[in-house]
Amino acid sequence: MRTALVIGTGLIGTSAALALSQRGVTVHLADPDPEQARTAAALGAGTDEAPDGPVDLVIVAAPPAHVADVLTDAIRRGAGRGYLDVASVKGGPRRELEARGLDLSAYIGSHPMSGREKSGPLAATADLFEGRPWVLTPNRDTDTEVLNLALELVSHCRAVPVVMDADAHDRAVALVSHMPHLVSSLVAARLEHAEESAVRLCGQGIRDVTRIAASDPRMWIDILSANPAPVADLLTDVAADLEETVRALRALQSSDDHKRREGAGGIEDVLRRGNAGQVRVPGKHGSAPRAYEVVAVLIDDQPGQLARIFADAGLAGVNIEDVRIEHATGQQAGLVQLMVEPKAAPVLSAALRERGWALRQ
Repeated sequence: MRTALVIGTGLIGTSAALALSQRGVTVHLADPDPEQARTAAALGAGTDEAPDGPVDLVIVAAPPAHVADVLTDAIRRGAGRGYLDVASVKGGPRRELEARGLDLSAYIGSHPMSGREKSGPLAATADLFEGRPWVLTPNRDTDTEVLNLALELVSHCRAVPVVMDADAHDRAVALVSHMPHLVSSLVAARLEHAEESAVRLCGQGIRDVTRIAASDPRMWIDILSANPAPVADLLTDVAADLEETVRALRALQSSDDHKRREGAGGIEDVLRRGNAGQVRVPGKHGSAPRAYEVVAVLIDDQPGQLARIFADAGLAGVNIEDVRIEHATGQQAGLVQLMVEPKAAPVLSAALRERGWALRQ
């Protein structure tokens, strides 16, 4: 691939353009908002000048509701040798394109399974997709050349290609992305009118659960409007589980020992099912989940503290696999939880103590 046209310079489109540009591909940028395309170009994602002729690959990074229109226009004017979209829903846009009677041999649907709570080109990074799954949904009409162009794009973005049927993809993302986003929003909504004294007690747990609720509602309306049925089916199951959980909690209030035992059993069941589901979530770089040891370090909320910890860990020859920060309520202090391989935990603990860090057991 030598040339590409990215139509839509939001988070995903600009991130892909940055990755391609860094690997020597000439990237042209287009957006309904010319200022947004100019911003992406200023970041080094490419040029906002139109290409002189057909490019190797046209990448459509538009909301699901607009994908079919943008692709139709690009295909009919012969903008490229191959066409690919990155929308988070695949079945609906493809059916729209088929209904328009287009030759779709040069088109392949795709969905990079990566993102951020922030949107727009300023939130984009060239490494956004690194190590993340990138779903490709070819069909019997897809040209081998176009599939190869898509695989080259995924490779340039350092993502991991996953080939799926379009409708199977939509059911899968309903489970692992769309439904969880709504559940996160429902939990976060409980905080909107909560007393300030309660909200001030928020810790890392509520931050973890509500983090994705910070995303742009307009973007999510577009996503959910393109995949409503699978999400509604899943939420129906969640609602049934919630009803059972509420009944179990009410039973725990009973003065009847038998009812309390039944209630405890119901709560234990949902918690154990949660354990069983959580361990199936892939670990680092999509690999099988790993068990890490936690080295907890007390820090003051001052500039440079985290950099010092990471530098000291590097001097000790220990790789930090993951990190989590808990801020103390009402204090300029916090707890940094460093996740490391079990055999590295005593080495890191000793090294940090030697360098004056206070560790919590």
